[in-house]
Amino acid sequence: MTEIERLFETLRKLQEPKGYFFNDDREMTFDLLRGLLVNKARYGYMSCPCRLATGDYERDRDIICPCAYRKPDVEEFGSCYCYLYVSKEWNEGKVPHGYVPERRPPREDALL
Repeated sequence: MTEIERLFETLRKLQEPKGYFFNDDREMTFDLLRGLLVNKARYGYMSCPCRLATGDYERDRDIICPCAYRKPDVEEFGSCYCYLYVSKEWNEGKVPHGYVPERRPPREDALL
């Protein structure tokens, strides 16, 4: 079993009982999980691969996967921002697969 497959199984077992499922598009899901592992190696934590991390744990706390925005995104749109975590209904095609807007507010110090 590869590192990505182990991560998939570990997170699946933790998140499915909470109502969060991986996107059925396995290729995309594994690409996102690969991004989480790259960020873990780079920063020491699994920051969202769809957002720019600073490398400062405290500044990035809200985007450490699962990010602080996953719950409201899945509740409103059926999917999180990067489409890694989705609702059961989303995978079943009962929820439109539309754009999920960025909830993370812009940071004043983002360019510092």
